[in-house]
Amino acid sequence: MTAISTTAHSKNHYTILDGLRGVAALTVVVFHLFEVYALGDPFKQIVNHGYLAVDFFFMLSGFVVAYAYDDRWQAMSQWDFYKRRLIRLQPMVIMGSLIGAALFYFQAGSVFPKIGSVSASTLLLVMFIGCTLVPLTRSLDIRGWSETYPLNAPAWSLFYEYIGNVLYAVGLRKLSNRALAVFVFLAAVLLLSVAVYRGSLAGGWSLDGPNVLLGFSRLLFPFFAGVLLMRLGKRIHAKGAFGLCGVLLIATLAIPRIGGTTHRWENGLYEALCVIFVFPFIIALGAGDMRVEGRAIKLARFFGDVSYPLYITHYPLIYIYTAWAIPKKVPPGPSAAVGVLLLIVSIVIAYACLKLYDEPLRRWLSRQKT
Repeated sequence: MTAISTTAHSKNHYTILDGLRGVAALTVVVFHLFEVYALGDPFKQIVNHGYLAVDFFFMLSGFVVAYAYDDRWQAMSQWDFYKRRLIRLQPMVIMGSLIGAALFYFQAGSVFPKIGSVSASTLLLVMFIGCTLVPLTRSLDIRGWSETYPLNAPAWSLFYEYIGNVLYAVGLRKLSNRALAVFVFLAAVLLLSVAVYRGSLAGGWSLDGPNVLLGFSRLLFPFFAGVLLMRLGKRIHAKGAFGLCGVLLIATLAIPRIGGTTHRWENGLYEALCVIFVFPFIIALGAGDMRVEGRAIKLARFFGDVSYPLYITHYPLIYIYTAWAIPKKVPPGPSAAVGVLLLIVSIVIAYACLKLYDEPLRRWLSRQKT
């Protein structure tokens, strides 16, 4: 996940795109809250396609990275680029791992039976590795969910985001628009094939063959389609773009499961078409309005600012919520109240991390870089 305002100080900002990242991050939190009550059955999930927000993040990141850096390589080395990306992304990766470790033992219970046997030294080891974003093998799965980052599951998408940035820097940025379009087309074929075969794009958070293939499939098309979309300059101008984009994005992520248990390919087709066609349309529409004033723009700016901290810090609270709600079979009323409270607390934590830690640290690191 990338913020325009911290990568291209001299350029205008796509504030609406920042705001849409915030809408997607909020949808992810709500998706994870409802996921507790689906109990692994995707047909019971209310915000059914919330995980596609990750694919939307990848596309936004490709668009923003190209916007911020495509015209700067004459005066910038690859190492300069990597340092800028590390300064932008890594501080909150570290914070997510620290919060995950701090809350780990509060998640103990029947849902996570491994936690009770995890030593403090093992926890600290997993936390340290998580801070580096080096992927963890299953031998260090201290939770039992086969996650690459068992203290903070969403970190898996940042691992792939780094890969996308490296691929861009080492050579794909040099492709002509025509060559890049061919690459993006082939990536779309891969994404469509994997989605239809699996019946879903949910996955990528484990370090095994099928999940790694899915992770790369979910990265390559949206990230480099975002780069191509920026380069082509395709913009759609419409009044009230933030509201229109927000409603379309939420509807896309919340629509009920497509097809039944015997027609899972239909759901995979729907999800692939969303990523290949709907998300580029939303981004082109959001990029068509670069206003910096107005109530909607202020709201977009706020949620854009907190979106990345919210995404990367909320899941340790979801673990606690899961460990509480599932064994106790909490009825809808109390669970909804706690869920709303958790959403509010998640936003507060994200905002505090942004203002007290992330922004000051990034400013200090940027000064050291120069």
